[in-house]
Amino acid sequence: MNLSQKISISLTDDPLQVDKVLSLVQSDGAGAVDVFIGTVRNNTQQRTVKRLDFEAYDPMAAKEMEKLAQRACEQWPVEKIAIHHRKGTLYIGDIAVIIAVATPHRQAAFEACKFTIDTLKQTVPIWKKEIFDDGEVWVSAHP
Repeated sequence: MNLSQKISISLTDDPLQVDKVLSLVQSDGAGAVDVFIGTVRNNTQQRTVKRLDFEAYDPMAAKEMEKLAQRACEQWPVEKIAIHHRKGTLYIGDIAVIIAVATPHRQAAFEACKFTIDTLKQTVPIWKKEIFDDGEVWVSAHP
């Protein structure tokens, strides 16, 4: 299997679907699938969040997501990996990002998935604005 057959990247305005992402990482060689689902919570730093707006420079963000998936494939025995991120306006409970990593064993799946979400927040040009009852603020990707 070549690298492009292992990787699924999506940056979309449409709602993300966990079942769809899981089906994309199915592999007969995988004994483990680790999934990270990032959702919109109703508060941050003691302020009530109404919604989030995600913006991206799509060509660069997709390219960086692809590079990130390739790095995970180089560092761990990844059978398949999916990185799907949502843009636009999201409300409490909406899914902002899904990362799914299939590997032969669980430890590699855990490590590759953690690496992918941590690095995505540092390197992929996707910006988040938090909208509160009393204002709004662009948030650094690095907590």
